[in-house]
Amino acid sequence: MQLIPLAILHSLLMAGGQVFLKFALERMLPFGWNWQFWESVLVNWQFALCGLLSGAGTVLWFYIIKHFPFSMAYPMASLSYVFGMIAAMLVFHEEVNLTRWLGVLLIMAGCYIIAK
Repeated sequence: MQLIPLAILHSLLMAGGQVFLKFALERMLPFGWNWQFWESVLVNWQFALCGLLSGAGTVLWFYIIKHFPFSMAYPMASLSYVFGMIAAMLVFHEEVNLTRWLGVLLIMAGCYIIAK
């Protein structure tokens, strides 16, 4: 049962990193091999926060796969899809249809079965 809270934290960090990556990409200039584009990347605090959250999630992932069976740990990483769906609704105000909710419920059920 120690894996579940760590997997939830890992998934929150990774989904949070993706949310801030989306914010960062919305503020960046169109991609180009020029100084203006790279400056828009380097001064973007959302991009920096994306990196910090994703980096923290990766370090936690190192701990998880070192101390828990990979066959249990890896499927738990799919919880980030659940948190990503919630963020899509709450942060980006996207509509989530019944089919997507069914997919999220199946992911959660699979994680529950694996954790038992």
